[in-house]
Amino acid sequence: MDPDLASSKAWELLRRSLSRDRLAHGYLFIGDDLDSLEAGAEALAQTLNCASPLERSPGGTPLAPCGVCANCRRIADRNHADVTWVRPENKSRQISADQTREIVRTITLKPMQGIHKIVVFAGADRMNTAAANIFLKTLEEPPPGSVLILLTTEPSRLLETILSRCQRVSFGVRPFRVSPEVSRWITEFARRAAPGSTGVLARYQLLGTLLDSLAASRESIEERLTSTSPLAKYPDATPAQKEQWEDALTAAIEAEYRRCRGEYLAGLQAWLRDVWLKVCGVAGESAFFPTLASATEAVAARLKLDQAQNNLEHWEGTQRLLHTNVQENLALEVGLLRLNL
Repeated sequence: MDPDLASSKAWELLRRSLSRDRLAHGYLFIGDDLDSLEAGAEALAQTLNCASPLERSPGGTPLAPCGVCANCRRIADRNHADVTWVRPENKSRQISADQTREIVRTITLKPMQGIHKIVVFAGADRMNTAAANIFLKTLEEPPPGSVLILLTTEPSRLLETILSRCQRVSFGVRPFRVSPEVSRWITEFARRAAPGSTGVLARYQLLGTLLDSLAASRESIEERLTSTSPLAKYPDATPAQKEQWEDALTAAIEAEYRRCRGEYLAGLQAWLRDVWLKVCGVAGESAFFPTLASATEAVAARLKLDQAQNNLEHWEGTQRLLHTNVQENLALEVGLLRLNL
């Protein structure tokens, strides 16, 4: 297990619950980093199905996985028969009713390799309405020996009836920060906005640099995730297993790309907030981008309070819109053109 995870408050909460032999049938892992949530789900799945746990509770519940037994290795490689990872489908970007029905069917079967049947919903907030209702019935009456783990960075998008039936585990919120690539794009955006030269042509140029950056990010994500996929490790797998891994890989690439894209959008949202705070007369110590103070002040000097507020609302709307099946380029184009700069 990753040392940072093992020492985290989230894992301590889980460990304390297990040490009292209080294994929940439904867990909701919340945080702003899906990778961390997946690491937590993997560790819990390994703990519950470990063949040689390093420690047990007085009642016999495993408290720490060995990490080296066949079950632990299979879970880490995402090819354990009793641990299923459910991700949004590629085309719809949603967890569908058909996916959920299949999970409901398979979770009722007895474990084949481990002790517990475990289902991890990566991006549980992507369940469509029909899938959520099907899942809710299973969550209300889970089969014996089953554990359902929901991972989400946006818990507000889940049904309240689902939230109320899961044990919540918060993996914390990281301090706001952006990658160097995003920081460079925000700096370029602010530099162009400062003198008031953000006409239609300038905004389309900014759109072009954003789309180029996103395309490069997708390519990098595809290379990285493909190299670590079971497809690269097990070339002799059955066609059915390969197809399952291919679907999982496609979904993982899409999820990671959406996270990366969200970082660009959140970065611009943060700078627009800096502008709004400046219009409100708030001191610069609250700024997310203090190095852009001169550009922030130049833009703020031209805006009225309602214009700065509208910028935040418009860009928040653009981010919400991109959670739907809207065409990405069009949503970003309209979002940039609507900003008051």
